[in-house]
Amino acid sequence: MKLLIPGGAGYIGSHMVRYAQEHGYEVVVLDDFSTGHEWAVKDCEILRVNLLDQDKLSQLLKGRDFDGVIHFAAKSLVGESVKKPELYYRNNFIGTLNLVNEMLKNDINNLVFSSTAAIFGNPVTDKITEDHPKNPINPYGQSKLMVETMLRDICNSHDFNATCLRYFNAAGAHESGELGEDHDPETHLIPNILKSTTSTEVELQIFGDDYPSADGTCVRDYVHVTDLAQAHLLSIHYMKSREKGFSEFNLGSGNGFSVMEVLSACADVVGRDIPFSVGVRRPGDPAFLIADSHKAAKDLGWSPEYSSLESIISSAWMWHKKCRAGSAMRA
Repeated sequence: MKLLIPGGAGYIGSHMVRYAQEHGYEVVVLDDFSTGHEWAVKDCEILRVNLLDQDKLSQLLKGRDFDGVIHFAAKSLVGESVKKPELYYRNNFIGTLNLVNEMLKNDINNLVFSSTAAIFGNPVTDKITEDHPKNPINPYGQSKLMVETMLRDICNSHDFNATCLRYFNAAGAHESGELGEDHDPETHLIPNILKSTTSTEVELQIFGDDYPSADGTCVRDYVHVTDLAQAHLLSIHYMKSREKGFSEFNLGSGNGFSVMEVLSACADVVGRDIPFSVGVRRPGDPAFLIADSHKAAKDLGWSPEYSSLESIISSAWMWHKKCRAGSAMRA
């Protein structure tokens, strides 16, 4: 089976590439490497193009045959989306529309879309199911919701299948320690905590301690990046075997952890206290985001292997130590 993976050189995308290869799939990566890393993808064909360049995209995909497309390519910084919303609507929505247009031209009918819990905004229930009201509070979430709406309409009008996977907080690293988070700038909590333990140049700051949680910090649901990769492959098989048109699934552990609880768990993994300071809230951050993933378990057969926060952090810590030692796989 042959897969096209736009955004395959990014954090989640590169883990998807590795997972697919480990399970016998042929992979073609499509990426402009604006934020992804060439060292993170190996042993596969690479198409170097930005999805906004429709002419080049059309040339590269003309006549190509893929069993499915797993689409990660997107801008994903919430704070940046508040400051530069036009960048997010152009890149995330128009870029995806360009990709879908080329899929339709070439009779490629199965798409897994990397969506986000940010489409829900501030939750009105303890755990978020797929039919929870969708009221994004930042342009990043809004751009992803616009894509979902577009995909639903295309599935209703064409012989086309789309599955939207709404991640909660992706975290962790490949079990080999050869792949992990390497963003610039890094905005995710766990890698920033771990970096602060080994660098005098990284000062850990918590954004807000006045949220309506037990300790005043944001609560999030963390899911291991390899478990996300598993869900994407299951989605490809789900679409090819059932032809369901449009589908949507929330992916998380179902457990919420506050920033302070994550900090404490990181301290346990690294074996020492971790100093921090408290800053103001970041714009666009809801107080709670916790998934209900029962539908993914029932329909996809999705069963996360990394069930504890400590196991997720431990994998990230192994990656971080290898990076510091200079032994991560880079070419």
